[in-house]
Amino acid sequence: MNLSRRALLGAGGGAVAMAWLWPSGGGSTPPNYEVTLSDAQWRAKLSPAAFDVLRRQATERPFTSPLLNEHRKGVFSCAGCALPLFASGTKFESGTGWPSFWAPLPHAVLQSDDRSLGMDRTEVHCRRCGGHLGHVFDDGPKPTGLRYCMNGVALNFTPAKA
Repeated sequence: MNLSRRALLGAGGGAVAMAWLWPSGGGSTPPNYEVTLSDAQWRAKLSPAAFDVLRRQATERPFTSPLLNEHRKGVFSCAGCALPLFASGTKFESGTGWPSFWAPLPHAVLQSDDRSLGMDRTEVHCRRCGGHLGHVFDDGPKPTGLRYCMNGVALNFTPAKA
């Protein structure tokens, strides 16, 4: 097979660009999740927007989620597998346009390095299905100082029983 220098350099540049843009989990093997479905099964289960966020690491547009203005007592759970993720008491108004929390429920989420889009961030996943929820930042309120900035379309809300 004959490759020109231009083709070889182009392929190498493409590989570098993909490595720079593609999310990276530090080269580790993804964990085995309790809930594992095929893409077709996820597509049948989720709305197109929820599929894009949970399964393709997309981000919903800011200020579009109805959960942004959800202020009742209750629990926010994964839209993919219904695992409870955040208690309403940890939700706060961050002004970012996405539902934000200062802490997840115990053993609810996993985190991984995300180097996509040329940024170093910490991605937050559902522990049970691996769905992408959003990112965590260190500019949140006390007591943790963390801001779990979540995509509302990746969450469902269940109000507390009266």
